[in-house]
Amino acid sequence: MSSTILIRFGEIALKGKNRRYFENALLQNLKNAVQDMPAQIKRMHGRFTATCSENDTAAVVDRLSKVFGVTSLSQVSPAALELEAIKAKAVEVVRSLPEHMNTFKVETRRPNKNFPFTSPEVNRHVGAHLLQHCPGLKVDVHRPSFILFIEIGMQAAYLYHNSVQGPGGLPVGVTGKGMLLLSGGIDSPVAGWMAMKRGLSLEALHFHSFPFTSKRSQEKAIELCRRLSCYSGPVPLHMVNVAGIQKEIRARCPEELGIILLRRMMIRITEAVCRQRGIRAIVTGESLGQVASQTLESMEVISAVTRLLILRPLLALDKHEIVEKAEAIDTYPVSIRPFEDCCTLFVPRHPVTRPNLARVEQAEQNLEIDRLLQEARESMETQIIKY
Repeated sequence: MSSTILIRFGEIALKGKNRRYFENALLQNLKNAVQDMPAQIKRMHGRFTATCSENDTAAVVDRLSKVFGVTSLSQVSPAALELEAIKAKAVEVVRSLPEHMNTFKVETRRPNKNFPFTSPEVNRHVGAHLLQHCPGLKVDVHRPSFILFIEIGMQAAYLYHNSVQGPGGLPVGVTGKGMLLLSGGIDSPVAGWMAMKRGLSLEALHFHSFPFTSKRSQEKAIELCRRLSCYSGPVPLHMVNVAGIQKEIRARCPEELGIILLRRMMIRITEAVCRQRGIRAIVTGESLGQVASQTLESMEVISAVTRLLILRPLLALDKHEIVEKAEAIDTYPVSIRPFEDCCTLFVPRHPVTRPNLARVEQAEQNLEIDRLLQEARESMETQIIKY
């Protein structure tokens, strides 16, 4: 038997003359999400539908519920565009529910204005029919144990009683491309997820310090990318070795400036990669005031080395909120694996929290910046991470 899934979207319906562009992007992303499964995605008035086998329904719903732009999904029972057919299908749906679900109300949406009954009329006719043919069923418009939803489409009516939430937002890719600075921690994957929710497609850049850190720190970054890719499709992951840069900073610069200097070098490398790959923004997991390098003064000094836009989706979130989101998107179990990344090495005992740009630039005169950047870029390895 085949199964039909109704897919709803929210924000893109408000895009006016650009709505078609956003809908087409969402349609393509939905198709990409189930391209390896026997499922068909079709456009209907203000909705999309997915058709698959009954056995694949749960897996298809799981895939589609992670596509940005989708607000909710429901497995639906189609009926012909006739009131009697809708009433018969309503009885069939209600009889399939558990016995304890015995109070109800009917809610109808009628985008097909050619259907001869209004939404309130459909509600009344279907409700009366259910009371007549389903013994023990009662109407409760305030606290029903279930709501029977009916959508009157252009080709069919669709009946359902529950929904699965989607992430909402905009389809990935409609607002451009960003480069996510992906550490092994909790914050950056959440920042990447939130950037994708606003329509950015992402590449990721991970800095490591092999052999000072083990290969497991890189494996951790790969797994985090894999978790993100189930929301966006394949993610290019670039890995750059900054062990040489860290050694030079440690040997030649004031200890308290170490993290600031390292991050400035990372931003320089990131900008070069972005320019090469046509990427217009950098995405970071910074949260204002969370650590010494995330004060206003530190972020200002770090950002001074680039003219690229730096996006900080987590800027106003506290750690508890970030952890909650990481748990919800399933990156938290990977982020807390006890493998060090480059930013946990050589941490100053007393890092500066309000760095002075002139002093930082003076410290950088002790470094052969061009050589260090060139060596780091030459170490870059790229792979495409798929869920």
